[in-house]
Amino acid sequence: MIRAQILEFFVIFIMLCVSIGLSIIISGASYTLGVKQPDSEKVSVYECGFDPFESSRIPFSVRFFLIGILFMIFDLEISFIFPWSVVFNQITLFGYWTMIVFLIILTLGLIYEWVKGGLEWE
Repeated sequence: MIRAQILEFFVIFIMLCVSIGLSIIISGASYTLGVKQPDSEKVSVYECGFDPFESSRIPFSVRFFLIGILFMIFDLEISFIFPWSVVFNQITLFGYWTMIVFLIILTLGLIYEWVKGGLEWE
């Protein structure tokens, strides 16, 4: 009995060692084999969709923030779809149609944003 438990933990330990070793090998290969030719565009500071070296007093477009918020909204909706899909065969018709209505509202919101030009980057 105890021998079987030790064997199970040994298998887990071996898998842990293999995954750590593989992570080190992949990270090391990426570091050594990767092309290191930085140019001014790659190493320049970039934040919030505008050039940080201009005056802080000039107005800037909030389009970057709007697209970021839209991404977060649609990305968080996935957190509702995953549990629903896991228990899909156990839910009733009410649960099924509730999620269908939710997805329809979500799709209509996406279409509205697309028509209004909220997804256009100018």
